[in-house]
Amino acid sequence: MTTTNPTATPEPRSGGWPDYRAVWRWHFYAGLLCIPFVIWLACTGSIYLFKPQVEAFIDRGTDRIVVAGPAASPSAQVAAAVAAVPGSALASYETPQAPGAAVRVLVSQGADLTRVYVHPSSLEILKTVPEDDRFMEVVFRLHGELLAGERGSNIVELAACWAIVMILTGLFLWWPRQSSLAGVIYPRFHKGSRHVWRDLHAVTGFWVSLFAIFLLLTGLPWAKNWGGYFKEVRKVTGATAAAQDWNTSRAEAAAQRRADDAGVRATAAVVEDEHAQHNMAVAGGGGMHHHTPGMVMPGMAPEDAYAPLDRVAPTIAALKLPPPVLISPPKTPGAPWTAKTDTPNRPQRVDFTVDGETGKLIGAKDFSQKHLIDKIVGVGIAAHEGQLFGWANQLLGLFTAIGLVLLSVSAVVLWWRRRSVGALGAPEAIARPRLSVALVVIVLALGLYLPMFGVSLLTVLAVERLVLRRIPPVRDWLGLQRERPAKA
Repeated sequence: MTTTNPTATPEPRSGGWPDYRAVWRWHFYAGLLCIPFVIWLACTGSIYLFKPQVEAFIDRGTDRIVVAGPAASPSAQVAAAVAAVPGSALASYETPQAPGAAVRVLVSQGADLTRVYVHPSSLEILKTVPEDDRFMEVVFRLHGELLAGERGSNIVELAACWAIVMILTGLFLWWPRQSSLAGVIYPRFHKGSRHVWRDLHAVTGFWVSLFAIFLLLTGLPWAKNWGGYFKEVRKVTGATAAAQDWNTSRAEAAAQRRADDAGVRATAAVVEDEHAQHNMAVAGGGGMHHHTPGMVMPGMAPEDAYAPLDRVAPTIAALKLPPPVLISPPKTPGAPWTAKTDTPNRPQRVDFTVDGETGKLIGAKDFSQKHLIDKIVGVGIAAHEGQLFGWANQLLGLFTAIGLVLLSVSAVVLWWRRRSVGALGAPEAIARPRLSVALVVIVLALGLYLPMFGVSLLTVLAVERLVLRRIPPVRDWLGLQRERPAKA
């Protein structure tokens, strides 16, 4: 948030504050790096804020179907879905949200998940969609990794770190130096276009800064490097007793899918073998051979293969959980079925274990039982996605995104108007910018909390000092040519 023309920079503050021009210079370069990504994240994030509404619109055709006669059993619905994707296995069954809605069944083939829409009574396959090709999943990857995998995630994380620096330095530059509130908390539209753009930039930055920092910080758990950094913190604090319910990369999500798919198939193979031995024992007149209760048996007839689901689903449906509610088969022999509400409002999520033989609840774990760190992250992610407190949360996120776009556009306009021909237009460098204990502590804290910022900061300083200042055309273009000592 630049507030003053670089040709008329105020005197540095006293009292140990860092030099105004030095802060301005870092604000300029942070903005130069971040602005394209800030606009990108604001636009894609605005779409993702309304994920429930967008997905409801996309699925409107399969949620308003005519259902004649009673619905088929969940086991029959799952059998139809698995048959529609040859070679697949049941990953999870989503309990129907309304009588006229298609049943959603997720089936897996290694790391690939496919969402199958099944007519609840006729068992007709209405639609199949690879989970990764769903519109909002694509938007999610556009937002978090630019559709470029881990490399894109690293770029977004780096931009987010420097965006935090941009906002913090902008607040320092914005801090009022006069008693009037004009141009500080509201723009002056009567003073000409130059002041209007300046005020739009500064005032918008003031109103959205705290919300923007919140969004940037709560988005970091998904980032590849910061997410890995955070995993180590969870280990130290003992939070790893509970599984982390967010992924730091698409590769991590794919690995988890492969493990789940392999577990379901291996367990099914064990149970199928026990079932075969049981049949041979009965045919030979021997005693009944025990099999693991409540598990899918691929070798059985379709109407029997998923029979445990017919006992589990009514138990879970009776709980009236916030949707979507997913029921999954065991991944190890002898284990119970699991169910969870996967609502984007994470504080409302609950995980259940259910006996597949009887359909009785065995255990439940809700948000209140999570580690404090996971609670903080869960609340932050829900608010980040606009799902913590309904429409107000979505509109607040949209307001912040629009403010960030306006902030970025006004910054470009200000730079374009003030730039010098043949130069980048950065504020002029000084030989010995004023430092302070507070500034050093803040930079060190940011470097520790945001490792990619710390590494990139050291890299930039080294490149500027050792390379850029030694190349006259580059030095002049970057505004490094006229060094002068800071005033006392």
